[in-house]
Amino acid sequence: MPNLPLIVQSDMSVLLEVMNPLFEEARDALNSFAELQKSPEYMHTYKITPLSLWNAAGSGTTAEMAVDLLRQYAKHEIPAIVVTTILNYGKRYGKIRLVEEEGVLFLDCADADVLAEARSALQAPAGERIRISPAFRGQAKQILLKIGYPVMDLAGYAMAAPFQIPLSSDLDLRWYQKEAAEAFHGGGSVTGGSGVIVLPCGAGKTVVGIAVMEKVNTETLVLTTGITALRQWRDELLDKTRLHPADIGEYSGEIKELKPVTITTYQTLTQRRDKDSPFTHFEIFNRRNWGLIIYDEVHMLPAPVFRVTSEIQSKRRLGLTATLVREDGLETDVFSLIGAKKYDLPWKALEKAGYIAEACCTEVRVALAPEKRYAYAVAEKRNKFRIAAENANKLKVLALLLQKHQDDHILIIGQYIDQIKHISAELNAPLITGATKSAERERLYTAFKNGEIKTIVVSKVANFAIDLPDANVAIEVSGAFGSRQEEAQRLGRILRPKSGDNRAWFYTIVSEDTNEMDFSAKRQMFLTEQGYKYVVDRCELEQQ
Repeated sequence: MPNLPLIVQSDMSVLLEVMNPLFEEARDALNSFAELQKSPEYMHTYKITPLSLWNAAGSGTTAEMAVDLLRQYAKHEIPAIVVTTILNYGKRYGKIRLVEEEGVLFLDCADADVLAEARSALQAPAGERIRISPAFRGQAKQILLKIGYPVMDLAGYAMAAPFQIPLSSDLDLRWYQKEAAEAFHGGGSVTGGSGVIVLPCGAGKTVVGIAVMEKVNTETLVLTTGITALRQWRDELLDKTRLHPADIGEYSGEIKELKPVTITTYQTLTQRRDKDSPFTHFEIFNRRNWGLIIYDEVHMLPAPVFRVTSEIQSKRRLGLTATLVREDGLETDVFSLIGAKKYDLPWKALEKAGYIAEACCTEVRVALAPEKRYAYAVAEKRNKFRIAAENANKLKVLALLLQKHQDDHILIIGQYIDQIKHISAELNAPLITGATKSAERERLYTAFKNGEIKTIVVSKVANFAIDLPDANVAIEVSGAFGSRQEEAQRLGRILRPKSGDNRAWFYTIVSEDTNEMDFSAKRQMFLTEQGYKYVVDRCELEQQ
């Protein structure tokens, strides 16, 4: 009898034995339809939820397949209630379908009771079918998801302005990039054209977006996290397609261009005079007849953009991200309004294939500076975290790490501006924050790429979309409480493939015996789920 690693419990939780020889196999299987909840040393806890099952179904893992995977790795018989619950929620995926007939949208469902429940939730009039206004398409999907029925949207897309986006002849798409683009496109049918592609940082998500653009061949609007990401998208489009610079517009705080391919930022879209004023630039969604809208780093999508997205469901919508984790709990809105997960690959699978760097993760624990111990003891919880995060003793560890990696390209990343300003001054290293002008950022990034600068200190603006392929060491001195997505993105800054041994080092410096350790454990959860292991190191560094 094989030694199997899973214990499936009747509350829909699953325990996974870390020391079991089948741990990695079972972990990768669970990741396809369950969410990691806790990850202590010897036993990880997963939770099977309706949303995790529906996202799994969107990328091809059915409820029946999920049950079979549990049976394959379960140590004991699976509780009948678990099987029943998984199959019940699995059957709900696509039970209600949104279809279009002669320009009219209808919700169809063969189950009269479910249709009645949907009608009640939507406050729709009686009848055999539920008619939906095109402007209500997104909101209807949100409402029905909340009552436990994810809508399969088969209503298709409005005619859009055609625009050819030919790929460069020398662009060689990797196998998974082709698969991801094809999974999203769905052969051009109504089953494709909306959804999320999940790939690690450094795996070429932008290239996947460009491959989708070539398949759709329509005018395209790209939404990015900031001006640096915007410019990188422009550079990638010019490098990997045969588009002319005049075909690509920048719509930002600095330039307002509308071209067949237009790139803007979430910050620009959410600008307004005050909290009661309308969003000034939302009209960009209607200024051209876009056939595709790309949401880069879709897990960062601001709530106001969700609202406008609910009104443009007749446009094709592609979300790109390294993780579907959102700390604000709006994963359901991503599912309803952008679409289900269409493609996902384990980070470690791409690491083994050499497409991203092998990352060595270390949590370095350091004692709280003596002069701060009393202040920490009497502070409120939130202030305790900041005192621990800004621990002056972290500078000593930082000095040791810089000495150890003196020949490497290093990013020092922090949450608090006063802290990173102090570090920048102590190290005489350039600093990039949200206040740094875009031209100066680009100058520093270029100098880093060219090797003129070996170390840069950065604030949270570096969490996303910085293309620094030579960066092979990241040192996190402070972070945003327990943000799993931030930890994943920061590791992602150093995952682009490296020449030579293709290795990178990620350090997070944590104040020992403080609540920063608890938040750090939560931050690491997503990466733990992907197979990364944090080595805890303190004494060895102090003895160097």
